[in-house]
Amino acid sequence: MLAVLLLTAIVLFVLAYRIYGSWMARKLGLNDDHAVPSEFMFDGTDYVPATTPVLFGHHFSSIAGAGPIVGPILAGLFFGWLPAVIWIVLGSIFVGGVHDFGSMVASVRHKARSVAELAKDYMTPFSFRLFLAFIWLTMVYVIVVFMDLTAVSFIDARDASGMETAQGTGVAVASGIFILLAILLGIVNSRTKMPIWASTLIFLLALLVAIGFSTQIHSDGSYIPAFFADPKHMWVFLLLVYCLVASVTPVWILLQPRDYLSSFLLYITVLGGGLGIVVGTLTGGVAVTWPALVDPRNAAFTEIAHLGPLFPILFITVACGACSGFHSIVSSGTTAKQIKCESDTRRIGYGGMLVEGIVAIIALGTVMGLTFSVEALRSDPVGLFSAGIGKFFNTLGIPIQYGTMLGLLALSTFLLTTLDTCTRLARYVLQEFFGWDNAEAKVRWTATILTLVLPAIMAFMSYTTPAGQVIPVWRAIWPVFGATNQLLAGLALLAVTVWLKRTGRTWQFAGIPMVFMVGMTLTATVMLAFSGSTATPVRWVSVFLFVLGILMVVEAFRSLRKPNVPPEEVIFRSDLRNPAMAAGD
Repeated sequence: MLAVLLLTAIVLFVLAYRIYGSWMARKLGLNDDHAVPSEFMFDGTDYVPATTPVLFGHHFSSIAGAGPIVGPILAGLFFGWLPAVIWIVLGSIFVGGVHDFGSMVASVRHKARSVAELAKDYMTPFSFRLFLAFIWLTMVYVIVVFMDLTAVSFIDARDASGMETAQGTGVAVASGIFILLAILLGIVNSRTKMPIWASTLIFLLALLVAIGFSTQIHSDGSYIPAFFADPKHMWVFLLLVYCLVASVTPVWILLQPRDYLSSFLLYITVLGGGLGIVVGTLTGGVAVTWPALVDPRNAAFTEIAHLGPLFPILFITVACGACSGFHSIVSSGTTAKQIKCESDTRRIGYGGMLVEGIVAIIALGTVMGLTFSVEALRSDPVGLFSAGIGKFFNTLGIPIQYGTMLGLLALSTFLLTTLDTCTRLARYVLQEFFGWDNAEAKVRWTATILTLVLPAIMAFMSYTTPAGQVIPVWRAIWPVFGATNQLLAGLALLAVTVWLKRTGRTWQFAGIPMVFMVGMTLTATVMLAFSGSTATPVRWVSVFLFVLGILMVVEAFRSLRKPNVPPEEVIFRSDLRNPAMAAGD
């Protein structure tokens, strides 16, 4: 059953890429005769054309993170696997893929500028400020949620009998080795003449050896200083320091080599997990036991709070696996500056989102083999995903302990990748909002520290529902993170729709999913604000988000009444005397 679902989703994604992706490419007028920003704005630092495989790896690692894992697992647990599968498949094809593809093309056509600046050009200056506020808030909530989940993955988990069920210390050691290997890889690639294939092979083999070594590491927690009452607090503190340092260091030292190396870890996990599902289904080692639909009136929910009604909470719970506003920041940020030809926007923008849908289906598969119970509902996504990946790899003859560690390291690596990427992006947004000069080191440090203040406060807070039930930090923040992220996606689609409409292009393929996302998300924020099971801080943030969203929609309708404008100016490759030097022309 699970193999059939996975293979069906893959077939649908391939057909969508070939048919719907080609149709959108024609409507957007993609033409490889057009020069792209990496050519006519080439600077050797940010604007540098990258080959399709390399850029796909960077983009996919940046957008994937833990979103397509945590969201589908939560949705599967509380709503059942069927609604989650439907939303992942349809959302990736008609909403998330359009969002990523459209925002990337729009950015490439406007000198790789952000979606927020697109709103300033085609809407109003006020909408530009609103966009920056949304982006910064989204980054903050991503940092809080993923920092807490990373800290959880670094803690040794034990069941009621005291038996160890997850080697968090081993994952922490493996993650530290991974960061060290990424730094060394960056130095080797930038300071030596070693071929990229050779350095990749060496460091990838070293990483796989480190995973095996880490499976043997156990700890009783005695290494934790006494002044940290909770082991998780120590890891949160260290992760804050990591984010601070990683945000201000040059990208070639950590960001680029880490994304490149982590992409291979992601590919191994997806390929091995997918093959394990197929083989396990054929051999009977993998079966679907979780209900397709979960009844919210089930007695289990008297002991653990339900997420809420299927509509609209499902659509803010499964974020990155179907649609994510964070993707528009990556698409119109680093990726648009490295696109080497316009047709790559379809391969990387639309194709990357569809591959992420496959990751979400595999993550959902780790839930489908569970038995419905209160204990299962209380499980954290980190443990469920790693255990599921270990089981899938075991059907291929790989020791379950190694597969589980690989799953844990893959997830913690995705989390770390998202953490420092978000911190850096939030720093950029803060500097742009206040007009601070990025060239000054003092500004970079100041903006990063200001960005991390709110996550630091929120990460150390204790969260309870109005009924007094204590809930983990990530669980309390996830609804507002999902709402912020999905509302940002709706607003990015709004900006793309206005751009298409005002330049006389076909706009409905972006406008229809935009209406759906904005409507669903605004409805969800209202429900979060007045839900009796919502933690108090989340209620106030939900009200704030609703007001910002309404203001943005009003600004969009005001701009739609303005007269159309000519399409943006296009530079042809034939007009460039020397593409690599055309930035100064």
